[in-house]
Formats: sequence, C-alpha cells, structure tokens
Amino acid sequence: MSPFLSIPIAWRALGSNRLRSTLTMLGVIIGVGAVILMVAISAGARAQIEERIATLGDNIVLVTPGSQNSGGVRAGTGSAQSLTVEDGEALQKDCPSLSASSPVLEKTLQVIARNQNWYTRVQGVSVSYMEIRSWPLDAGEPFNEQHVKGAGKVCLLGATVVEKLFGTDDPEGDYVRIAGVPLKVIGVLSRKGQSARGSDQDDVVLVPVTTQLQRLYKKNRLTSIIASARDATALHAAEEEVAGLLRQRHKIGNPEEDDFTVRGQEEIVAAATATSRTLGALLASVAAVSLLVGGIGIMNIMLVSVTERTREIGIRRAVGARGVDILVQFLVEAVVLAILGGIVGIALGIGGSHAVADAEGWPVLISAPSIVLAFLFAGAVGVFFGFYPAYKAAGLETIDALRYE
Repeated sequence: MSPFLSIPIAWRALGSNRLRSTLTMLGVIIGVGAVILMVAISAGARAQIEERIATLGDNIVLVTPGSQNSGGVRAGTGSAQSLTVEDGEALQKDCPSLSASSPVLEKTLQVIARNQNWYTRVQGVSVSYMEIRSWPLDAGEPFNEQHVKGAGKVCLLGATVVEKLFGTDDPEGDYVRIAGVPLKVIGVLSRKGQSARGSDQDDVVLVPVTTQLQRLYKKNRLTSIIASARDATALHAAEEEVAGLLRQRHKIGNPEEDDFTVRGQEEIVAAATATSRTLGALLASVAAVSLLVGGIGIMNIMLVSVTERTREIGIRRAVGARGVDILVQFLVEAVVLAILGGIVGIALGIGGSHAVADAEGWPVLISAPSIVLAFLFAGAVGVFFGFYPAYKAAGLETIDALRYE
C-alpha cells in the first residue's frame, strides 16, 4: 500500500481521538515553538552586538595598558599606565599596516553649561579619531591640527550630552565649562547608540588630546590608543606591528611581560558574542529537551493505539495487508502527529517572537533556516519515536491479533 494512501487512514484514526491526539501534539508544539523563539532571541542578540561593534569603526586595532606586577602581585589590566602620546605618534609613523591612529585619554568630569551640569566621559583624542571610528558630525565641524597643536579650547558634544545640557537648543557656538576651563562647542556628533558592552556611546565630550593633557586632566598616560588597519587583510599584520613596536619602545624582550594589550576587531567581536552564543546554545538545548519529551509522548500514545487496535490489525492482515503495510500505516500516523504539531509550533514560535519583541523590546531575528530545521526535526521525531510502535504492530501474528480481546 502506498504511504500516500495511508495518510487519509491516519487522519481518520487520529480524528477519532481528537483530544488525545491534541494532547500528544502539545509536546511537539511547545518544543518547535520554543526552538524558533530561542533561536530568534539568540540570533537577534548576536546581530545587535555585531551592529554595535560595527559602530567602533572598520578594521579597528585597540591598544590598552596591561597589568602592573609589583612584588609578585599582578594588579590587573589597565594598572600599568604604560601608554604615552609618543607611543601613539610612533604607531602612526612606523606601522605601515595602519592607516590612522589616535591616542585616547579619558576621564569622567563635570560639564557645566548655562544653568545645567552633567558628569560624562571627556575624551582627549587626535584629529584621526573620528575617521577611525567612522563618526560623522550632525552639525558644525571637527577640530583640526591647529587645535591639537595649540591645546585649543574647543570641544565636540555627543547627542546625550546635548540633550542633558541644552535640551532642544542648538549648542553650536555656545560654551561649556570643564574643570573650570571654558570650551567652545564647535560641533555635535551624530548618534551612535549603545556599545557592545551596553554603555551609551553618545554620552561623551571629545576634546583635543593636548587640551585634555595640559588644561583638564593634566596626566601624560593614555587610557588607550585606537587605530585602524589599511583593510581587513592587513588587520593581523597591524596587530603584530603594533605589538612589536611597543615592545621595542618599552624595552620588553619577553612577550609574556608585555605592559600593554593589543586586540583586533575580530577578537573584540568574538569576546562580545561569546556570551550570546553560549546563551543561545543553552536555550536551544532546553527547547530540544521539550521536543524530546514530545517525541516520547508520541511513542507512548502510539503504543497505546497499537494495543487498542490489535483486532483491526488482525483483520487487515487477514484480508492481505503485509507487515510493511501495517508498519507504514502506524509510522505515517506518528509522522502526521509530529508534522501537525510542528506546523502549529512554527506559528506559535513566530507569534511568540513578535510578542517578545513588542512587549520587552528585545531584538529578535527569525530566520528561514531555523524554521525549516525545526520542521524537519519535528518530522524526524515522528519517524524516530513512531518506528518502534509501528514495528511492534507489524510484527503481530494474524491469528493472535484476531483472537485478541
């Protein structure tokens, strides 16, 4: 008998026990829906992280101070305070794989404008910084080399700082005071949004690095050096050149004694998405367990169905049905249960993903491959867990089945 002829028979058999069939499908429905929902949340989180990392700029190489070792006690990353403005200038001049570099000296300071004040990150940077970060202006103009050479009293404001200090007014040409120094606002940065770590990138004030060093913070140790490689293919070479040059400048012979850390954009992306991938795998595992439980439910109900329909099996065998026909019939019933549950589960998963996105504001990304995978997995569950009951039904002897009460 053709498997296609078994489908209407299976449909009638399942329809005769609608409540039991529905409850049996429930495990598959929940499992498939959970798979799609969890994968959508995980993929959305990864996409959001990658999008936020992209706001750092293209082909980024980030240099940060390393750990200070005193008497065998390692103080942790950033404690060495080993980077200088001269290091940044040397990287720009002596690393051919770099297209640009900028020192970064950051300090949280109070910014005062009119009758408002706001504590924010004040970053001293060079002219190249906004090119490296791919950070255009919404208004005004960036500071230039003359501002950097003369420690000019100018600044650029992030969108969040503008909102806190000026509201809806245009701050261009106005003044803010930082550490008692009046700085003219010559431009407003375009909005960047949150970083991969969740901090507000727009809550910042940019000033020439010399202004930060000589007028505001007065400290000759950099928070970091940010640079960009010529292109993606030069990223690894740029990291090697930066590390080698800094070892030479800091007189370090053993790489294990580095007082700095060099990270490329690939490492930053990998570190930021590692947690998301782990969470996604955990959520998918939980959803897979739900599917497994649904499959066990299908096996249980199909075994009950074989017992209940033993006489029916005997009659079919008596009128000429072969063992393989009986096997196909019950296997088709199990697969129909799983596929119906999968279809409903897909609808539930897609609807649940949109509901989560609307209610919680979480990013979700529903992909066609995840839907196809969940559907195929549901069918595989039906085949796997339906085979034993079908095999048991096919193995019944005709006389024993006809005599069964």
